[in-house]
Amino acid sequence: MVMLNVSCQGLHGHSWLQAATELEASGETYVLVTVLGTSGSTPRGSGTKMVVSQNNIYATIGGGHLEFKVIEQARCLIEQGKACQAIENFQLGASLGQCCGGNAVVMLEVFSCDNLPLDIYGAGHVAQALIPMLAQLPIKIRWIDSRADIFPAQLPANVQQIIDHEPVAQVSSAAANSAFLILTHNHQLDFELCQAIIKRDDALWLGVIGSNTKNKKFQHRLAHRGFSPAQIQKMICPVGLSQVTGKLPMEVAVSIAGQLIELYQGTQAHKQQQQQQKRQGLQWQTLKNTLTRLTESEFEHSKKSYD
Repeated sequence: MVMLNVSCQGLHGHSWLQAATELEASGETYVLVTVLGTSGSTPRGSGTKMVVSQNNIYATIGGGHLEFKVIEQARCLIEQGKACQAIENFQLGASLGQCCGGNAVVMLEVFSCDNLPLDIYGAGHVAQALIPMLAQLPIKIRWIDSRADIFPAQLPANVQQIIDHEPVAQVSSAAANSAFLILTHNHQLDFELCQAIIKRDDALWLGVIGSNTKNKKFQHRLAHRGFSPAQIQKMICPVGLSQVTGKLPMEVAVSIAGQLIELYQGTQAHKQQQQQQKRQGLQWQTLKNTLTRLTESEFEHSKKSYD
């Protein structure tokens, strides 16, 4: 069963353009679906567009089994985690269970989010000072705390608020290769979060607010629980750039923001290098062959109608 929309009841009222704009702002990967060409009877004509994200769809290319198959294909591409294009030729006859009987050639363009995924635990003074700065950076944030009333009324587009009375449970929901920043008001909670994050074994970065004394205590406790020196060294405590000193919330926030900028810039440079080595557009021969088959199908359909 294809899941359509998680964030709303029924269907979205957004146009495909509004959806693409909002998803781009929030740093979420999405697929732009375009009907390139049709032959025979089809639900919608050439040029029709829709947008598919991991959890939602916006607009429609006509519904039915065709649209469900397109959504499935789009989400398979999203899971690959990279920008790409694909063209599919759908027969709207017996194979899709639609009585239209025509053909539709559909292009799927994946707009992949390169934003750094960051989970922030704690919504206290430092986090409140930090979030407005991160709102202007290519970082996709899950902001987690058990206290609903402590969050600001308005959040930036790249921030998702999560209220959970058991914040440690959110660690398992984090995206792969996420960065983690622990800013809670509870040292025991900080330690439990550290354990859960290190156990994931895929954290891109782990920063913990605190002091050198706190760092030594946490290292000792982690070693006592069987964590290796290499695992323990993944924890950065105190978090923030050492050359940016001060204890005011804004001073600490600026220090952490500088460290996060350094992190995502290094990550983006590595990704860009990989993409330049591997990037391949949609091959012209693939597009030509697909459109040729569509033209031949249109000719056969017209010939049968004439006969």
